[in-house]
Order: sequence, then C-alpha cells, then structure tokens
Amino acid sequence: MRSSGASRGRRPGTEGDDVASAIAAPQGDIGRPTLSAQNITFGYQERVVGRDLSLVVPPGSLTVIVGPNACGKSTLLRALSRLLRPSDGTVVLDGQDIHSRSTKEVARRLGLLPQSAIAPEGISVVDLVGRGRFPYQSLLSQWSRADEEAVDAALERTNTRDLALRSVDELSGGQRQRVWMAMVLAQETPLMLLDEPTTFLDIAHQIELMELLRRLNRDEGHTIVAVLHDLNQAARYASHLVAMRDGVIVARGAPSEILTAQRVKEVFELTCRVIEDPVSGTPLIVPDPDADRAATGRA
Repeated sequence: MRSSGASRGRRPGTEGDDVASAIAAPQGDIGRPTLSAQNITFGYQERVVGRDLSLVVPPGSLTVIVGPNACGKSTLLRALSRLLRPSDGTVVLDGQDIHSRSTKEVARRLGLLPQSAIAPEGISVVDLVGRGRFPYQSLLSQWSRADEEAVDAALERTNTRDLALRSVDELSGGQRQRVWMAMVLAQETPLMLLDEPTTFLDIAHQIELMELLRRLNRDEGHTIVAVLHDLNQAARYASHLVAMRDGVIVARGAPSEILTAQRVKEVFELTCRVIEDPVSGTPLIVPDPDADRAATGRA
C-alpha cells in the first residue's frame, strides 16, 4: 500500500521526488495535462484547512478523492483548480505555476464542476452549456460551428438535449447537475476536476454519469479528478484513490490497496467488511455495525 509520507519518514501528504519531478518537468504535450501541488497550505482567511500538502495527479488517471465531511476534499479541489490561491506552496499545471497563467489558458486545459454552482437567473440550458465555450471566444473569433457541435455533443452525452430550451430555474436538482456537467464537457478540456458530480442524481443517473466518466478516461484519454462520497463507486471507477482526513492525505494508490477494513476504520471511523464485488472484482465495503455493538457489549 502506498500510504502517507509520515510512515516513510516524510511530512504527511508529501510525495517527495515525484512532486519535484512534476514541478521541474517542461510543459507537457497538448494532449496529456500534468497537475500537481507542492507543499501547499490552503484555507479560508484565518482558518487553515490543509498544511504543507503535496499531491501528483497521475496523467491519464481517474483519480477519486474520498474522506469524511469537512476533511478538506473540496477545498483541495478548489486550490488545484485555481479558484483558491494557497497561502504557501505551488499548484503546477503543465509545468507552470497555475496562477502565472491567464484565465483562458487555464480554461482550455482544465474544466471544473464546483460543488455549489449558481446559474444566472433566467438563463436557458443551451445558453448555460454554451458558456463552456468561453475559452475559445475572442473579439476576432466569435461563435463557430465547432462551438455548436461541442454544445450539441455535450447535451447528447448527458441526456439533456430535451431540456435545451428550458430555463435552468425550472429544473430539478438532478437535472441541473447533469446540465452543469454538460457545460464542463462542452469546454473540451483534457483535464476535469469534479466536486461531487453525482450530487442530487438518482442511482440510475449516478451510474450513467460514472460510466460516462470512465469512457472519457479510458477511451478518450481525459485525466479526471473527482470528489466522491460513495466509497463503493470510488472503488469501482477510480484508477487512483486519495484518502483524506483532517486536511491530511492519509493514503493514496490503487483502490484495491487503499480500501481495507483497517483503513476505512481509520479514515471514516466505520467498522466494515471489505469483500470482492461479484460484478466488477473491485473492493466492496459492507458496513458491519454489529461488530461495534459486540465490541461494546451493547444489544
């Protein structure tokens, strides 16, 4: 198992030479982005959420960040996406400090689905999805056939074409979430950061979205970083898993290595059994509250 740096004589949440190599590397090719954080400290005003944390996102991976509520998952994603500037350390995109690059440069490489996105009042679905094409617009280059095709494809892939002319204000939470995902897809970036993308979705649409992410990753080569709460979905779809607790990266690696009963207890304070999923062969977490009751002598 690849666990936290503390067990290897490093500061918790560091990746040593891996990060240094990512920082020093020249800008990656246009098709495969690189994203890393080096010893970043981040939070809000006087409240520090994570300190001296380092992370390398494996290029071409579907990386999932898991952890209990308020452990710093979403704040880390905001720091990686340039929405939040670390008070110390560096976030590096394609070999350059992400804050040294222009907004449009970053937006052509990195798409973001935030946790609580707010649409302009009265905007239609197709217009909102069309905003994903902002990075490609300029005074000399207005709406094009390529923009039209990107929006159309995004609506199709998220099954929101029938909502195209409706106002976003009228939609259910699940419909809105799919529309926001369509906007990210319309942006056509090789790297996507998604904060709880399955929020508000029923189970069928959750699986539909996760299957879409798997295709984007495996078949089309997108690098994806997602924050998820469902450990079994994380285990089934992630190629790389990052477990956080109290602003520290506790473990990272393949789901089969990270998701043990001991690790789940350590990170989530949940007693469970981990068995093999009979369909996917990935770890399947089965809560075992009876074990806790037996240990404390409660009926």
